[in-house]
Amino acid sequence: LGHCGGTTADIADAIVWASGGSVPGVPANQNPAEIINMSLGGFGVCEADSAYGQAIASARQRGTTVIVAAGNSNSDASSFTPASCPGVINVAATGISGARAVYSNFGANIALSAPGGGVYPNDATSGPTARTGFVWSAGNRGLTTPGESAYVGQAGTSMAAPHVAGVAALVISAAMQAGRPVPTPQEMREILTQTSRDFPVRPLRQIGVGILDAAKAAARG
Repeated sequence: LGHCGGTTADIADAIVWASGGSVPGVPANQNPAEIINMSLGGFGVCEADSAYGQAIASARQRGTTVIVAAGNSNSDASSFTPASCPGVINVAATGISGARAVYSNFGANIALSAPGGGVYPNDATSGPTARTGFVWSAGNRGLTTPGESAYVGQAGTSMAAPHVAGVAALVISAAMQAGRPVPTPQEMREILTQTSRDFPVRPLRQIGVGILDAAKAAARG
C-alpha cells in the first residue's frame, strides 16, 4: 500500500514479492521476509482461490509466516479478509484488563489474542475515552509531509497483530542462535498458541487460545 492506498492486486503482489516470489516487472527481492504482518482488512470471505488466498498460500510455501489483524467490527472474523484467509495467524485484541477489546472481531478462526488497546476505562463497553488504555508508539504529526515526531496512542487489532509478528521474530532469532532451523509457518503457529497465557478475564466470544506470551514463545524458539 502506498500513501494513496492500493488495490487487492497490489497487496497480493506485495505478499508474493515480500516472501521471495516473482512479480512481473519488479526486481527480485534479495531479502525475502520470514514474517509478514497485515494490519489491514475489509469485509468479505477469503476463498483459497482468491488473489489473497493464492498469494498467502504461495508465501507459506516459501516458508513465510503471515500474521493478520482480525478486524475491529465486533463481528465474526470469518466474514473479513485477510482474517479469513486459509493459513494465516489471525489475531484478536485484548484491552488493558486482558478482556476482549470491545471492538475486536472474534470467531473460531482466531488463533490467539494480543494487546490491542482499550477504548473505555477498564475495558468497559462504553464511557469516556480512556487514553491510558491505548497502545502508544512512535509516530509523526505530519499529514502530507513529515512533521513533528510524537507518541501516538491507538487501539485496534492493527496494534495486536504486530505484537504477534514481533514475537514471531524473537522466536526465529532464538531458534537461529540455538542452531535450530527457522520454524515453518505451521510450527510458528503452534509455538505462539501453545505458549500463550490464559485469559485473566473469561472471554464471552472466541478470541483464540490465550494471550501472546513473548518470553515463553521465545524460550520455545
